[in-house]
Amino acid sequence: MTTTPEHLAYVLRLADTALILGQRNAEWSGHGPILEEDIALSNMSLDLIGQARLLYTHAAALEQQLTGRQRTEDDYAYFRAEREFANYTLAELPHYGPLAGTAQAEKDYAVTIVRNFLYSALMVHLWNALAASSDEQLAAIAAKSIKETSYHVHHAGEWLIRFGDGTEESHRRAQAALDYLMPYTSEFFSADAVEDAIAAAGIGPRTSELEAAWLDEVRATLDEATLTLPAPLKHVSTGKHGEHSEHMGFVLAEMQSLARQHPGATW
Repeated sequence: MTTTPEHLAYVLRLADTALILGQRNAEWSGHGPILEEDIALSNMSLDLIGQARLLYTHAAALEQQLTGRQRTEDDYAYFRAEREFANYTLAELPHYGPLAGTAQAEKDYAVTIVRNFLYSALMVHLWNALAASSDEQLAAIAAKSIKETSYHVHHAGEWLIRFGDGTEESHRRAQAALDYLMPYTSEFFSADAVEDAIAAAGIGPRTSELEAAWLDEVRATLDEATLTLPAPLKHVSTGKHGEHSEHMGFVLAEMQSLARQHPGATW
């Protein structure tokens, strides 16, 4: 298989989203609403960061084939600038959501759960499609990731139903989180030259091909949760093109600071 810039960009897009969402979920470590959830979110964060590590290692091999440049997973995670990251905007958003007055507000677990559900529901379908990729290494990563991601969507879906079909307050928070986050999912399915090239090479699907199955799953869970699917908006966020929200810089500052203060350090 001939390595192309689009191939590398696609793998980095997958890796960046997994890394940034893993970083966000790790913010609950030691702060979970109950001990079981503290552990669950920490473990899911490790799953996502593990997926990112595999994808970054694969990206390094692709980049070496493409340019001759040698890079490591740490180079991608810790020593790239904000505009070089290609994660979905959804992954970088903070946990405090629409009901908070300031950025210093308490984290809202409903926002975390809704985000994990919307993203994981997509990735179950995408990993299953990528398991048949013409890129054998990417197919192997996908096959490993399916089981982890299936648990993530199951965990988030169960909590979403509890919240939506629970108390008046939990329903209000879940609906507010859904109304806040759902517009960012348009970015999942927006077409671009990277996905066109990937589809043409048999590496992966256009994500738009998965939208109907994803939406069916989302609707089924929302119906059980007695939540209302928001009306679609025309705005499409642009994180996968390197144009991020105001929150991305803060995520990277926290994540990258130690590595940048001690470059080359090992422990």
